[in-house]
Amino acid sequence: MTPQSDEDEVWRQIVASFNETAEDASAEQPWPDRENITEETVAGGTGDSAPGDGTRDVEETGEEQPAAPVGDDEDHYIPPPPPPLPPGDALSRISWLALFGGPAYLLLAALLHWPMDGWIVFAAVSAFIAGFVILVVRMGDGPPADSGWDDGAVV
Repeated sequence: MTPQSDEDEVWRQIVASFNETAEDASAEQPWPDRENITEETVAGGTGDSAPGDGTRDVEETGEEQPAAPVGDDEDHYIPPPPPPLPPGDALSRISWLALFGGPAYLLLAALLHWPMDGWIVFAAVSAFIAGFVILVVRMGDGPPADSGWDDGAVV
């Protein structure tokens, strides 16, 4: 037999047994006793509190105290609050207003059926383009002015 015919026979067997139920291998294995939960364990009758029930053993301290929440990690990182945004100058604020205001006005005018003369559409589109260009030009992608002749390791 060729390897191809062996493979074909294996596939035929797989397809033939597709709708058959699998044998339950876990039916032979008994359930471990340590996995059994009794009502005493849940109610805390053994002196131990059930994991995650939110109380500590009453017999230890004489009063019921809340336990630490399950899964609470004391060593997790809490980032510092972010610094405040720098105050924008007037040109930046006007550019942002033009960038969003032009298309917003056109959208509102279309939805509310306001009259849109040619000069209004031109002004809104021009405001959008001008705001975009001003913000891109002012981005300042170059190195800082005080970096000196050597930028160091630039990644």
